[in-house]
Amino acid sequence: MRESLKTDKSIIYIDMDGVLVNYQEHLDEMLAKGMNQFQIYKMKGVFENLKPMPGAISAFNSLALYFDVYILSTPMWSNPDSWAGKRIWVEKNLGENAKKKLILSHNKGLVKGKYLIDDREANGVLDFEGEHIKFGSETYPDWNEVLNYIYKKEIIK
Repeated sequence: MRESLKTDKSIIYIDMDGVLVNYQEHLDEMLAKGMNQFQIYKMKGVFENLKPMPGAISAFNSLALYFDVYILSTPMWSNPDSWAGKRIWVEKNLGENAKKKLILSHNKGLVKGKYLIDDREANGVLDFEGEHIKFGSETYPDWNEVLNYIYKKEIIK
């Protein structure tokens, strides 16, 4: 019999593009080369080599010490290659075990958890039952502020 995957740890979901992955840097580079957004969105192999956002890898690993952390991302529907690319990026940058923590969904409001760290309010984020931490906002401009907030609220009481 297989063991249960349930844990007593609170669940945190982290978005990829603009939170873990610096997709904007790649987009800006391609636009500067004369490509339009529709061409860029359909590029094959684009996700595998994108750079992490500053502090993202260490923040993910730090949160994973205290929480059950998942990556929750919406792939590009115009680019089926993005599904595989996101999976490859996760393993390459977050490690072998993290690939099983990747959830791809167009409706982030379906998942249950305590926190969702996302830079947007699209794709069901506003329907998420837990707390949305809007990464890149005035309140949470970077990973340091996100970690400070969560640790003060959950760890340092």
